Amino acid sequence: MRVLVVGGGGREHALCWAIAASPLVEALYCAPGNAGIAADAVCVPVGAGDLDGILGFARDERIDFVVVGPEAPLVAGLVARLADAGIKAFGPTAAAARLEGSKAFTKDLCARHGIPTAAYGRFTDPAAASAFIEDRVPPIVVKADGLAAGKGVTIAETRDAALDAARDMLTGGRFGAAGEEIVIEEFLAGEEASFFALVDGETALPLAAAQDHKRAGDGDTGPNTGGMGAYSPAPVVNEDVAERVMARIVRPTVAAMKAEGAPFRGVLYAGLMIDDGEPSLLEYNVRFGDPECQALIVRLASDLLPALIASADGVLDMFDLRWHDDAALTVVMASKGYPGAYETGGVIGGIDASSAIDGVTVFHAGTEDDGGAVRAAGGRVLGITACAPTIADAQRLAYRAVDRIDWPGGFCRRDIGARAID
Repeated sequence: MRVLVVGGGGREHALCWAIAASPLVEALYCAPGNAGIAADAVCVPVGAGDLDGILGFARDERIDFVVVGPEAPLVAGLVARLADAGIKAFGPTAAAARLEGSKAFTKDLCARHGIPTAAYGRFTDPAAASAFIEDRVPPIVVKADGLAAGKGVTIAETRDAALDAARDMLTGGRFGAAGEEIVIEEFLAGEEASFFALVDGETALPLAAAQDHKRAGDGDTGPNTGGMGAYSPAPVVNEDVAERVMARIVRPTVAAMKAEGAPFRGVLYAGLMIDDGEPSLLEYNVRFGDPECQALIVRLASDLLPALIASADGVLDMFDLRWHDDAALTVVMASKGYPGAYETGGVIGGIDASSAIDGVTVFHAGTEDDGGAVRAAGGRVLGITACAPTIADAQRLAYRAVDRIDWPGGFCRRDIGARAID
C-alpha cells in the first residue's frame, strides 16, 4: 500500500514509526512531517490544514490509505473529501468529529443518552454565564467550546477566577472563534486517565489506557499545556474500570452517534475522571493523544496498519490486538517559555546518544532539519519514550535518555509517572 500520514507532531512521528514497520507498506509519506519523521517517511511540504493540497497530493501519488493525525483537518472535513475522491482514510467525518470540535455538542449528547459526565451549562451570553457561575460552588471549570490546542480549559478555584475566564473567552477573544461559546461545568474530583478505543461505526475495540500530565511544571503546577508527558498502562484503569468505561461511556457513545446519523469511525479518546472506581467523561478527542500516542505505540505488539484499515472498513468485530507487557513512559521536552511565548531555532544535540539507549525511542514533535542539524521549531519539541518492565523502570530509563540531550533552550518536567509509582 501507498500510505499518507497527515500531520507533523509527536503523534504523527509515532504513527509513522509504527506504520513504516508494516509489511503492507510499499511507500510512506507524511505531510508535512518533521526532522524525525524523515527517517521513517518521505516528508512533503503540505500543511495539515491544507485540505486541497493534501487531496491533490493523494491523487497525484496514487495514495491508497490516509491516516489523519491532528484534530483540525478532521473537524474541517478532510475524511469526507478524500472519500469523495475514492481515497480511503482513517478518521471520523466532520459530523462525527464534533465530539471534539464542540464540547457543547458532546455534553448535550451525553445528556440525551445518559452518559455520565459533569453537570454543565452552555453559554454565548456573558451575563447568563456570570449568573450561572455565581450560583456554583468553586472549583468551577470553564471551557472554550471549540478547538483550542488543548489549552481551552480553566479550572477556577474561585468564582472571580471563573468570571474572569468566561469574560476572557466570550468578550476578550482569548481563543478566537473557539471561545465564542463556552461550557461551564462542575468540578469532578478523582484521578484523570486517558482511554482509547478504535471504532468502526458500530464496534469499539478498546486499546490500552494512559495517563497524561497537562500542567507545565512539576507537581502539576503552572499553566495547562498540550501535554508534558504520559505513561501507559494507567494503574487507575484496572480491568473492572476498563469494562465500566466501555459499558457506560464508549459503547453508548458509539451507539448514540450512529442513532443520530453521524456514525463514528476512527480512534475515540475519552478523557476520564475516575473516583473510587467510577468513571465519568470529561471530554472526547477524536484522534490519538499527544503524547499518549507515543507511549501506546511502543507497547503495541500487533501491526498497527491493518487495525486502522479495519476501522475504516467496518470490520473491527473480527479484529484483535496484542500488547507488550512492558510499561512505557514519555517525557516531553519543550521550548523554554511554552505554553506561553517561546523561541525557536536552537540546535538540539545528543539525539542519537539518547536513542542509542536500549528501550528508548526519541519521537520528534516540533523539529526541522537544517543541513543535518536538528533545530527546535515548535513549543513541544521531543518526546523521549522508554519501555521497561515497570513504570518506575521506564521513568528511570527515560530520564537517563533526557540527560543525554544537549539543548540549552529546552525544559521538561522531572516527575512524569510519579503518581503511578507512588
